[in-house]
Amino acid sequence: MNLSQEDWVNQLAADENAVILDVRTQDEFNDGYIENAVNIDINKGQGFIYEIEELDKNKNYYVYCRSGARSAKACQVMNELGINNAYNLLGGILDWEGETINP
Repeated sequence: MNLSQEDWVNQLAADENAVILDVRTQDEFNDGYIENAVNIDINKGQGFIYEIEELDKNKNYYVYCRSGARSAKACQVMNELGINNAYNLLGGILDWEGETINP
């Protein structure tokens, strides 16, 4: 499900069962990420599938990438693997107005 930044942030803030998932590359992640995000690179192909299959299917996943395209695909894959609650951040981190962690 695609959510605007406002809806994504509000829903995330009220969700005690939330996990933030960054599906960008490790290099992109190292350039800055949303606080508490877990990085699983969608470009890892089958490796991405394996890591998604290890996730708790009862959690709610708030997914983002650079612009929203890879995270939309990630949400679709997650749904196919039995994760029903995956929420895509429209516009990705490019449009993100909140704080980011810069390691």
